[in-house]
Amino acid sequence: MTADNRMREGPVGRLLHVLCDICAVVGGAVLIAMAIMTVVSVIGRTFFDSPILGDVELVQLGLAVCVATFLPYTQFRSANIIVDFFTTKASPRTQRWMDGFGCVLYSGMTAMIAWRVYAGGVMSHENQEASMLMNLPLWIPYMLMVPGLVLCTLVGVYQAVICWTQPTAAEGEAA
Repeated sequence: MTADNRMREGPVGRLLHVLCDICAVVGGAVLIAMAIMTVVSVIGRTFFDSPILGDVELVQLGLAVCVATFLPYTQFRSANIIVDFFTTKASPRTQRWMDGFGCVLYSGMTAMIAWRVYAGGVMSHENQEASMLMNLPLWIPYMLMVPGLVLCTLVGVYQAVICWTQPTAAEGEAA
């Protein structure tokens, strides 16, 4: 059974799977909207001398939201880049425990990032910060990033538990 299939087992795994897919669809919709807006802005600038005001601002804010919404999907599928050069000779059990430890570290980092993004959003709201050209409240993209980062943290914790409690197929064959 692959790592991705092990993650989908049980009600928690299925729920995280659905939430990660929903999060990725939201991020994809934002990305498509930014692409369409960019094309319209370039066409407007080129042919009509009338670009969309603040298109660069919107792309910057939208990309931050996209990254935060794609992270859980990537983590759930164990699709982040890993360097396993030093662990290739380790036993499957050792590799599994090290993967679990990596998931815990990853979860710790995404939890801290989620906390600071949330704090930044609250501060931005309190200070009424807004983008320069369009005067969009900056707290909105901050807060749109938080659910994806929190979900990514939960996925990492779940993966660590799976790594530490369920043996891999290679370990089962060795036994």
